[in-house]
Amino acid sequence: MTQIVTISFFRFGSVRSRLWAFAMMGLARGQMSRIPSIGFWKLFGSGSNEGFTPKPNVSVYSILATWPDRQTAERSLQESAIFARYRQHAIENWTVFMEAETARGKWSGETPFSTTNQSHNGPLAVITRATLRPQNLARFWRRVPNISQVIGQDPNVVFKIGIGEVPLFQQVTFSIWPSLEHMNNFARKGHHARAIQAVRMEGWFKEELYARFTLIADTGTWDGDSPLKKLDIL
Repeated sequence: MTQIVTISFFRFGSVRSRLWAFAMMGLARGQMSRIPSIGFWKLFGSGSNEGFTPKPNVSVYSILATWPDRQTAERSLQESAIFARYRQHAIENWTVFMEAETARGKWSGETPFSTTNQSHNGPLAVITRATLRPQNLARFWRRVPNISQVIGQDPNVVFKIGIGEVPLFQQVTFSIWPSLEHMNNFARKGHHARAIQAVRMEGWFKEELYARFTLIADTGTWDGDSPLKKLDIL
């Protein structure tokens, strides 16, 4: 069996539904932990504008989870009461199914993704995650808006969003690219490359993780359609 990683996004419209989603950042934890066969999981809020800023986007929340196989992932997302409640309250939802190609680093002290250690030439998704050291918060957030603006202007990025577990301190980026070459071209140039160099030299992060994924399938819509249709792979 191959581990499946899912990331689900939910958009909430009314004030009441947004307050519900915010409350579930704490209240959903018990229900998530009781889902049969679920592995590693995390609940996220999101950032505004290009998606990675200190200002929150109170309408978008996300759930990351790992499963032992695709069949279990699909059944659990469909049948679990907590996921059903998120869909019921949301005005739109979208889930991406993936397999981890490579991963390095830790997440909450764990190695969450079982990797295939195989690269392919097609479209891919990338997750980067970090816990910031308090003394480096100001320097980090001075740089990140520039990076978010650049990635938003990149014509090759298919989807991008900044999400987080703890505001300001624990940050995640999720992005989808047509190919590894396109992703590397962005990562190794300009603001992003300089920020990565600063991270390494100045030790901004207490913990970090980078993972690259093969895209398997998706369900639902985002902004009225499946972003993966742009890739013509599913």
